[in-house]
Amino acid sequence: MMLQCFLFGVISFIMTGARCEVAEVLAEAGSQAVLPCKCSILSTVSPAITWIKASTGTVWRKERNGLQFWGSSWLQTGSRVRCPHSQFERGDYSLQINSVRDEDGGLYTCRVDCGKQQVTDTFVRLRIIKVSVSPAVAIWGSSVSVTCSVTPWRTGASVQWKLNDSPFVSLTGTTKSEGQSVVKEKATDRLAGTWTCVVGYAGKEGRASAALSVQGIIQPSTDNTQVYAAVGSAVTLPCVFSSGLTPVNVVWERLTAESLLKSTPDHLPPSFSPSSAHPPMDKSVSSKEVGFEDAGRYRCAGSVDKQMLTRSMQLIIAKIVPSKKRDSVVLTCQLSDTSGVTKYDWVQVTYDLNGTESAVLVQEGMTLSISKVSEQSRGEWMCRFYGKQGILGNVTYQVHSMAGLSGQKSTDHSRNTATIAGLSFLLLLLLLILAQMYKNHQRRKRILPYPALETIVHTISNEREEREKHRVKK
Repeated sequence: MMLQCFLFGVISFIMTGARCEVAEVLAEAGSQAVLPCKCSILSTVSPAITWIKASTGTVWRKERNGLQFWGSSWLQTGSRVRCPHSQFERGDYSLQINSVRDEDGGLYTCRVDCGKQQVTDTFVRLRIIKVSVSPAVAIWGSSVSVTCSVTPWRTGASVQWKLNDSPFVSLTGTTKSEGQSVVKEKATDRLAGTWTCVVGYAGKEGRASAALSVQGIIQPSTDNTQVYAAVGSAVTLPCVFSSGLTPVNVVWERLTAESLLKSTPDHLPPSFSPSSAHPPMDKSVSSKEVGFEDAGRYRCAGSVDKQMLTRSMQLIIAKIVPSKKRDSVVLTCQLSDTSGVTKYDWVQVTYDLNGTESAVLVQEGMTLSISKVSEQSRGEWMCRFYGKQGILGNVTYQVHSMAGLSGQKSTDHSRNTATIAGLSFLLLLLLLILAQMYKNHQRRKRILPYPALETIVHTISNEREEREKHRVKK
């Protein structure tokens, strides 16, 4: 290549006194490359233009009579090469190569012959930058490599990697060799997107890009995702695979301290079940009514192309705990895990006759004290909790249900008081009967030592009863 440049330079120097200067062009594989060739010599006759590639000979040629020719190695791809005639009047004889390939890289010469020994040569070196990803669609956890190649390589050139327009720093390091820079990583969501290789030298810069798609469990997108739900509400634990994937042997398990030590995982709570209406890639489970005891960590796992994919998540349950005082009730917003909560606030929700909802922020904080008897306390109270990214969820409490429970307790208390009073009366009556029986028993003990006196007493008593009977009859 350098020898041909030298020969062309010598010829040009002899014929026109020009020097051999090589223009550099960087082009991305698959794009259009424009090789510049501008001649300052103006001629009244139509010039002859010849483009030559150092390794393959003539690329394209135009005679003075207007006939065009393509070199033998370019005949099959002649449609990729053209030199716009509309620019000739301006002295621009640049060559356009469409859909450039690696093999198109190299040294080109543009010769313009205007006659009368007026010949100019322009030298252009075309370098092709190509980014290739293997595989282009990677499964989560599998090995993936991204390669940037420059053909021909320029000694001293720098290579910088960008991912989604941001500088990329490899966790495992980048392998560099002459003409190539290779990044090898384990496929994760962090690697998905557009990879760009930026090649620079001598103030020039060229770039090429390629896309990498990582398939796996797309929802939730990361492990340890927190899912919030209120006691008694419906909740869904997501496990959605990438479109086109059909996972097999999908299992759900509840992670506890005990299950991590056992080979057999804990099963899901009975309230959770998969939905048959979901598409094949959606393996989510849901519960129509979740309880506070369902809080904890869960994991979804499934096999895709013999690659086991897993995603863990944490279910956090919220509830409102009331504590009653004499004239008020204190409501406490309680969550099974508060590590992600940064703020609480309380909102009173009311509805007018038309069912229109209105919400008024009352106060911030985990607890709220409201009056039992105040009309303003009636309605629905909502505790909202927030994290760094915004609102996480909410849980509600009905004041009238609380008042009903309080009234029920008062009624039960009244019933208990009446029962105690009745039992006390019966106990008093029983004591009086026992006292009377004791008196009769003592009286009999005093009479028993005198049988004749007892006979007289009974006789007198009987006669008294007879007289009373006759008196009644009269």
